[in-house]
Amino acid sequence: MKIGELAQQAGCSVETIRYYEREGLLPLPGRTSGNYRHYDAAQLERLQLIRRCRTLDMTHDEIRTLLGYRDQPERDCDAVNVLIDEHIAHVRRRITELASLEQQLRTLRQHCHDKRTISQCGILKDLEEPSSCCSGEVNAAGQHLGGVHGNHLGKTS
Repeated sequence: MKIGELAQQAGCSVETIRYYEREGLLPLPGRTSGNYRHYDAAQLERLQLIRRCRTLDMTHDEIRTLLGYRDQPERDCDAVNVLIDEHIAHVRRRITELASLEQQLRTLRQHCHDKRTISQCGILKDLEEPSSCCSGEVNAAGQHLGGVHGNHLGKTS
């Protein structure tokens, strides 16, 4: 099948497929005599696995690792379990970080209760202060909590 057919069957864009090929998640396909990319059922299955992993917020490295395990079917699946357990722990940390971020935003929101002019806005005034409610909050990895939702922005999934 051609790349457009693969994209349609997998429910993604052609650019997503090309991106996964550039990232090494999908192997480069064979070419027809007319130099069109040619995909088969195995590549569709692999693409569907990648897409499912992305819906579970797995990183490309985690997906590469899982695909490596998948390509060794005789191996036991303990390593897969470890990878998923680590991802669960990561998700739990993110939930904690997001809860902290939510609390920071709620605290910030309390600084402006009624209609005021922008020059009187308590939220903006607080954000301008170096010691505001949100200025020094970091997660266990030393990253500012404001970035927890931006992990995949700008990337095609």
